[in-house]
Amino acid sequence: MSTATANKTTLPTLDKLGVSAPKASDVNAVDIASKWLQTFEKNIANNNIDGILSGLTEDAWWRDLLSMTWDFRTFQGKDKIRHFLKDRLANSKLKDFKVSFAEYESLYEDLAWIRAHYTFENGVGGGTGVLRLVPTKGHGGNIEWQAHNICTNLQSLRGYPPAVGPLRDFDPNHGKWLDMRKRQMEYADHDPEVLVVGGGQSGLEISARLKLLGVPSLVIEKQARIGDQWRHRYAALCLHDVVWYDHMPYIPFPENWPVYTPAQKLADWLESYAKNMEVDYWTSATVTHARKLKDGKWEVTVRRGDKDRIFNVKHLVFAIGVGGGTPNMPKIPGMDKFKGQILHSTQHDKALDHAGKKVVVVGACTSAHDIAADYANNGIDVTLYQRSATYIMTTKEGMPRLMKGTYWEGGPPTDVADMIDNSLPILYKKDDPQAHHEGHRRGGPHCYSELLDGLQKRGFKLSWGVDDSGFLILALLRLGGYYLDVGASRMIIDGRIKLKSGASIKEFTETGIISDDGTKMDADVFLFATGYGDPRNPMRDILGPELGKKLTPIWGINDEGEIRTAWKEAGIENCWVMMGNFAWCRFYSQHLALQIKAKREGIWDGKRYSLESKA
Repeated sequence: MSTATANKTTLPTLDKLGVSAPKASDVNAVDIASKWLQTFEKNIANNNIDGILSGLTEDAWWRDLLSMTWDFRTFQGKDKIRHFLKDRLANSKLKDFKVSFAEYESLYEDLAWIRAHYTFENGVGGGTGVLRLVPTKGHGGNIEWQAHNICTNLQSLRGYPPAVGPLRDFDPNHGKWLDMRKRQMEYADHDPEVLVVGGGQSGLEISARLKLLGVPSLVIEKQARIGDQWRHRYAALCLHDVVWYDHMPYIPFPENWPVYTPAQKLADWLESYAKNMEVDYWTSATVTHARKLKDGKWEVTVRRGDKDRIFNVKHLVFAIGVGGGTPNMPKIPGMDKFKGQILHSTQHDKALDHAGKKVVVVGACTSAHDIAADYANNGIDVTLYQRSATYIMTTKEGMPRLMKGTYWEGGPPTDVADMIDNSLPILYKKDDPQAHHEGHRRGGPHCYSELLDGLQKRGFKLSWGVDDSGFLILALLRLGGYYLDVGASRMIIDGRIKLKSGASIKEFTETGIISDDGTKMDADVFLFATGYGDPRNPMRDILGPELGKKLTPIWGINDEGEIRTAWKEAGIENCWVMMGNFAWCRFYSQHLALQIKAKREGIWDGKRYSLESKA
C-alpha cells in the first residue's frame, strides 16, 4: 500500500462541506434517501453517468463487493468512479433499489450524515448496500444531500437461496440420521466438489455456507479434533475481540457467553459448530499433494492414518489460517551454542512449564504480552524483549469506543452491523470517526493516557499505527504490531514484567544473548512470539514448485485498500483462499461461497474486473 494513496482519505466534516449541521427534527432520513435512490436508479436505467456523478461529492467513495466487478474494489473520486461506471454500469443491470432503513446520524459537532441501508437487484441476484449522504450547499442556500460513500454488495444468487428458514428440511427422520451422517462424512463412493484444507473457523464457515447452497464439500483437518488449533495453544490464550464481533454464521454465541472468549472454550464451540452445522470433515488427515488435471479439476492426495485417498474435486480451498500455522522463527547467529531452551510461541503450553527459570519473551504484540503476563502471574522471572514500537489500546476503554453502535450489547443485528462496518472502504477507516474524534491516535485518549505515559517512562516504544491510524491498518498490513491491553501493560509499568527495548538481538551465547547495543542478557528460556510466515509456503508444499510460483501475495492491502487475494482465487483457477479473524470470516465466507456456487451453476465465467486487469 502506498502512503500517498492512504493520505487521500478525509472525513466529510461540516467545515469542509461549508454547511452547518441540520437539526435532526428537520431531517426525514427515509424520505431523503428514497428520493436520492429514485434519482440514482433513473440515471442508472438511462446509463447517465454524469447524472449519477452529480449526486456524489467530489471525493466520494464507491466500494463494490462482487455485485458489479466479481471482485472486491474501491474507487475514490469522481474520475475513478466515472471510469468504473463506463466499464461496468451497463452490464451490471442494477435495478429495484429500495430503502430498508435510514437514519440521520449527528456523530459529532462537525460530522453528520444520513446512513441508509437498501436492497437492489443486479443481473445475477440480489444485493444489499449502504449509502452515506452528507449535507452540501445547494441552490439558493438550501441543503443538497450528496453521497460521500456508496457500497454495492452481492448478497444472493437468483434461484439459488441457501437452505435456511422456510427452506430447511421439513421431513421427519426416524432412526436414519446417524447412519446418513456417517455416510456423508466418509465420501466412500464419491468425491466432494470442494475440498477445504483446514478445519479452523475459516474452513468450517466456508464449508457450512457451501452446504446450505447445495455444494458438497469436505474439510481436511490435520489435528485429532476440530478446535485443537485453539485447544493446544498456550493456556493463557483468550480472544481480544468482543463476543458481538465474533459470532459465526447461522449459530451466534449464547447470550451468556463471555465478552472475551478463552481459547479452550472456543475450541469446544468450534467442534460443536461443525457437528450442529453438519459440516463434513476428516480429522487426523493431511493433504499431501494437489495437482491440476487437464480437465481443470484438482487431483488431491489425502493421507489419513496409513492410507492415502485420492480425490478429484473442482475446487480447492486453503483455509489454513494466518501464515498457514507456520511459525516465523528468526535465525540468529549462535542459536546452536545456547545451552538453554529456545522455542516459538506455537510450541508453548503454560507458564509453569518453566517454573524456577528465567524467561525472555521476544516480541511485543498480543501473544508476547499474554504469555509474559502468564509468567508474571505465576511468579516466574520474565522479560519482554521489544524490538520495534507497538500500538497499545486498552480493551476496557478502547473497545466500547470503537464497537458501540455496531458490535456491542444492544447493537444492531450482526448482518446489519457487518454492512455498516464493511460498507466503509478500508482506507477510509484510517480516518474513521472514532479514531478522529476519540483520540485513538498520537497520545491516546485521555482515559488511558496515564497508562501510555507509564509505559513510555519504563522505556516501552509506542507506535500510533500507519499515519497515526491505530491498529486496524496494522492488522491488515502485518497481522500484528499492536496489543489490545487486558492487563499486561500495567504489569510492565509496575515492573512485574521486565522490559528490554530499542535493540535487536545480535547473537546468542552459551548462556544468553548479546544485543546490537552491546547489552548482554542471560536466561534459561527464550520464547519467540514473532508471528507466522508467508501463508503461501505451506500451500507451495502441497501444490509443488510450478503451481506454487503462480500464487499471488496473500494479505496486506493494495493501493485501493482491499485485502490481497483473500476470499478469492490465489492466482490459480479454482484455488481459493479463506482466512481472517472471526468477523471477516463470517462476512466474507458468504462471498467466497457465492463465487463457487456461481461458477458451478454457469452464472459466472470467472472473469473479474480487477485492479490488475482493469478490464
